[in-house]
Amino acid sequence: MKFFADTAEIADIKELAATGLLDGVTTNPSLIAKSGRDFMEVTREICGITDGPVSAEVVALDHATMMKEAEVLRKIADNVCIKVPLTIDGLKTCKALTSEGTMVNVTLCFSANQALLAAKAGATFISPFVGRHDDNGFDGMQLIADIRLIYDNYGFETEILVASVRHGIHVLEAAKIGADVMTAPPSVIKALFNHVLTDKGIAGFLADWEKTGQKII
Repeated sequence: MKFFADTAEIADIKELAATGLLDGVTTNPSLIAKSGRDFMEVTREICGITDGPVSAEVVALDHATMMKEAEVLRKIADNVCIKVPLTIDGLKTCKALTSEGTMVNVTLCFSANQALLAAKAGATFISPFVGRHDDNGFDGMQLIADIRLIYDNYGFETEILVASVRHGIHVLEAAKIGADVMTAPPSVIKALFNHVLTDKGIAGFLADWEKTGQKII
């Protein structure tokens, strides 16, 4: 499963890229606003850190203006992936862009039927929001399982990009189901390293090493 960072914070992206774990980055208007930086500038900088897809979201709601915004965004770098909402106009834009060879991430997916529509429109990625789904009394992971089943039934090449990931259990369950990608805040990704037994093991090794009085360098 590929790991995308859901952030516009450059320092966090660089830190994850250095581990070799980072396969791409997703952004949205809220994350850009949180960064306090210019949209085009920060997107360009992110594209220079990772070779993987960098999702940059249009803000228009009509197809014609979405296409105009996408034309500007995809000139930033070759690895820009245009992010569009799961609406009729969003899927029109998706179809037009992917037909031209541009990557498209269809976002704000909350049902398997919506995911089916996005795949038929040629989406590169579909972003079902598991955390927000859970928040509203639905089973976010069942949504991922349903989409996986439908896509496998018909051989759709659209990649399932699990979004709104809140914790490690979301990551684990998505991987077990067979999601292609998950995107999460850097804090969630870094928390995957943590385990009490790992910490205890390191402490034990260091204590025993200290007793030897030796040094490596």
